[in-house]
Amino acid sequence: MDEKLRMRAVRYTQYGGPEVLEHVDLPVPEHAEDEVLVRVHYSTVNRTDCGFLRARPAIVRLFSGLTKPKNTVLGCEFAGEVVSSGRLANEFKPGDRVCGFKDDDFGFGGHAQYTAMNVNGLITKIPDHLTYAQAAPVLEGSHYALFGIRATGIEAGQHVLVNGGTGAIGSAAIQIIHSLGATITAVCGPDHLETVKHLGASHVIDYSREDFTKLDQQFDVVYDAVGKSTFGRCKPILKSGGKYLSTELGPYAQNPFLALYTNFFGAKKVLFPIPKNTREDADYLGNLLQTDQYKPLIDRTFSLDNIAAAFHYVETGEKIGNVLIEMP
Repeated sequence: MDEKLRMRAVRYTQYGGPEVLEHVDLPVPEHAEDEVLVRVHYSTVNRTDCGFLRARPAIVRLFSGLTKPKNTVLGCEFAGEVVSSGRLANEFKPGDRVCGFKDDDFGFGGHAQYTAMNVNGLITKIPDHLTYAQAAPVLEGSHYALFGIRATGIEAGQHVLVNGGTGAIGSAAIQIIHSLGATITAVCGPDHLETVKHLGASHVIDYSREDFTKLDQQFDVVYDAVGKSTFGRCKPILKSGGKYLSTELGPYAQNPFLALYTNFFGAKKVLFPIPKNTREDADYLGNLLQTDQYKPLIDRTFSLDNIAAAFHYVETGEKIGNVLIEMP
């Protein structure tokens, strides 16, 4: 790629709120032999981006840089067109429509007009019937959801409760669990009960009217996709041998420690798996897309020029599904 070619991007050179974001022109990145260069059409802003922007929780700094970010362009999700591919990435060719997810290990980079992506990571081709906008939010929430679902071993015939059924992770989890044949009870706000049923939940609880931790029913798995409950509160609604899974560390970062403790003591377990980015998972999720068993929820779209407003909106915690960023 010609070194003189430049692109529009949004970067951050210090930790903070959306006000630290800068609109800049940067060189188009080069790609390695096992990478493709993608012209980005759409990206997203999600909880991962917000966490790295503010370096919260503080443990994020161990990966992103202790005093300042080492990868200055955020955007862990993207959908776009392959421009060129390396010698070891020949399964993708120029013109292929792809979507991908790359967190700090792969350098982020979705909040720019071009990004380089390792083909051994979470990247897959976009089914013909989906647009770039529909494909951009495919892999972040579903990747986290899938990793947790596999850790719990959810299978057909089991009963699963998903707390936070309208978030990017929760809405993906419902669809993936439904594809496995389990029965789902989902928790969400009053305005989105029908949406969550459409995703695959058999029963829906309005959290403004009912505390799901007080249910008489017990579940094989409780998946807290928003991290707003605790193992202690959910323990009564878990069956013997049941498993609790959260997307957050929990109060006082208790969940990793509870995962270790309950592995040896007690009949009810806490799981806290560390996700890995693999091409196999991307292709698995791509197959669910192709067969219409999974389709990410989209809340709204912002332009790249207005990306700070997108971060502010995501940080309100009120988004339904995913927030898109449209590239110039």
